[in-house]
Amino acid sequence: MMRLVTVQFTPRLGERQANLEAIRKLLDPVHADIVVLPELCTSGYFFVSREELAPLAEAPGGMACAFFQRLADEKRSIIIAGMPEVAGERFYNSVFVFRPGIVEPLVYRKSHLFYKERFVFEPGDTGFPVIRDERLDISIGIMLCYDWRFPEVSRVLALDGADLIACPSNLVTDAWKKVMPARAIENKLYVAVANRCGTETRGDETLLFKGCSAVYDPQGEIVTLADAEVDRVLLAEIDPKPCRDKSFNEFNDIFADRRPELYGAICRPRR
Repeated sequence: MMRLVTVQFTPRLGERQANLEAIRKLLDPVHADIVVLPELCTSGYFFVSREELAPLAEAPGGMACAFFQRLADEKRSIIIAGMPEVAGERFYNSVFVFRPGIVEPLVYRKSHLFYKERFVFEPGDTGFPVIRDERLDISIGIMLCYDWRFPEVSRVLALDGADLIACPSNLVTDAWKKVMPARAIENKLYVAVANRCGTETRGDETLLFKGCSAVYDPQGEIVTLADAEVDRVLLAEIDPKPCRDKSFNEFNDIFADRRPELYGAICRPRR
């Protein structure tokens, strides 16, 4: 068994240093193998221009990256954190994965942009990574918030060997609460949703973030669940090994029974 921590956290919009200090306080007493933090946890979410985002975005090796790398090294933990990334003149809504003793973080850039993100961020170009950690004997797939709406994402991660899908999020709907357990069931793996809570207001528009961070087991059952409104550190003990057996009775295996030769129509563009 290994210790998985999913952090529900309320960032302050535009206040990177305050957010890092709050994350440090939340994680100080935590001893875990894997830590999953929300989407854009260092910056807040509701940006209306690239100009206001620019001072908060960073490339690998930046100030927030150094903070999380130190934390990963100190705690001997894999830390998965959503942050704004800059690459040249482009900005991405990204997930950085920090591992103890590995200087360069893995970066996933959000593939499916939600709502007004398209006015600030570029669509991601990294594909969907699965991180294999031999020390812990686990493979972790990464998706980011709105990616949950696309079953192809979790299936690609599962086919590439993921035992756990980590999903940093800033969710403002409730539909995901029905779908995330299905993502776990249909791929027979764990899903960890690290959502934020609180609100952000820009002009006359307010976004309410729904909290309810959770870990679902390979049967879609809730392992641990936060409420909607409070910062919370959720601890779950998980065993990734059973996720590698995709059978559910003596005759059926959800991967062996696939008929990909019949699935081509779902990949064709709409006319």
